Amino acid sequence: MSGLQDQVEIKFRLIDGSDIGPKSFPAATTVSTLKETILAQWPKDKENGPRTVKDVKLISAGKILENNRTVEDCRSPLCDIPGGVTIMHVVVQPPPLEKEKKLSDDQNQCKCVCVIL
Repeated sequence: MSGLQDQVEIKFRLIDGSDIGPKSFPAATTVSTLKETILAQWPKDKENGPRTVKDVKLISAGKILENNRTVEDCRSPLCDIPGGVTIMHVVVQPPPLEKEKKLSDDQNQCKCVCVIL
């Protein structure tokens, strides 16, 4: 019976309101592993999907989850209902635009110094 209690049912809510899951995960599963699962199960018809784990941010109970934390660490006693499904929101960071990158590089090269005597 304790094996079932160590499982957490998680549903991943995408930005457009659609879901991936729900799926059961062991409580010792890391957030990084959850992100890999999201990458593998990302709907093929969705545009702007994540390319790597670094492109994905998971939010649970209003907090951005760190990759090295486990599901058990991230559980909120106020939000989790025994036998219920935990919903984690998925945010995909867009890749940086070449134009923005070029502007930031140009700003780093032009450094002016003013001296008032």
